[in-house]
Amino acid sequence: MTTRPLIVGAVAYTPNVVPIWEGIRDYFTDGPAQMDFVLYSNYGRQVEALLDGHIDIAWNTNLAWVRTVLRTDGACRALAMRDTDLTFSTVFVTRPGSGLRDITDLKGRRLALGSRDSAQAAILPVHFLREAGLGESDVDLLRIDSDLGKHGDTGRSELDAIRAVLDDKADVAALGVTTWEAIGRDQLMPGALEQFWQSPTYCHCNFTALDTVPAEHTDPWVEHLLAMDWNNPDHRHILELEGLRQWKRPHLAGYASLFEAVKQQEIAAQW
Repeated sequence: MTTRPLIVGAVAYTPNVVPIWEGIRDYFTDGPAQMDFVLYSNYGRQVEALLDGHIDIAWNTNLAWVRTVLRTDGACRALAMRDTDLTFSTVFVTRPGSGLRDITDLKGRRLALGSRDSAQAAILPVHFLREAGLGESDVDLLRIDSDLGKHGDTGRSELDAIRAVLDDKADVAALGVTTWEAIGRDQLMPGALEQFWQSPTYCHCNFTALDTVPAEHTDPWVEHLLAMDWNNPDHRHILELEGLRQWKRPHLAGYASLFEAVKQQEIAAQW
């Protein structure tokens, strides 16, 4: 039991972030580890706040997790993540009739990428191209930096990438699978775009704490978080808003591709 509430940081990338975190805070009120939250405008600011000790736990994207690991030489730990964070992926979409069937078909084509700090829509797509034997000189990359600082959470740059394909400014758009399933596929005219390639799965967000925060403080918080129940209507409302059915223990192997991509693309110093 902590002597004071744990302070959790989150990024305010959409207006419903406030009711989400007010609901989570209320859930912890009568639990074994009370908490409060602080909202930040971007993930760079949040990571700095975690490193400076202004918050105890950060609700990080996968890129923010990589940054924290690199900045602390690994002196941090992932506490929990959403079930939907365990099987994230990137999809490539195009107009019907493009003739594209596989990632290797992108040679000589135009690929619209999301914001350069989006793992799912920019960093990992370039990584997967390289794994397929395609360098940046082989593909004409259109980079759309329309929501920098949010690590692609708003989905805005991915929608702009979709628009680039529809306007024939690009042949292909790189999207996170959740954007494609929740926004891109549902809000387009039927048949306007089709998916032709999907990446291997990787992990997305997690709750991150530094090793300086004792486990006896965070463990009760994590256990209570994991106890949220989809079958409880009060809990379900929060879970639905945050886009999950169940909180899970972290799966660190799922970040390997992003660590490799960050190293290969030499982008760590640019955040």
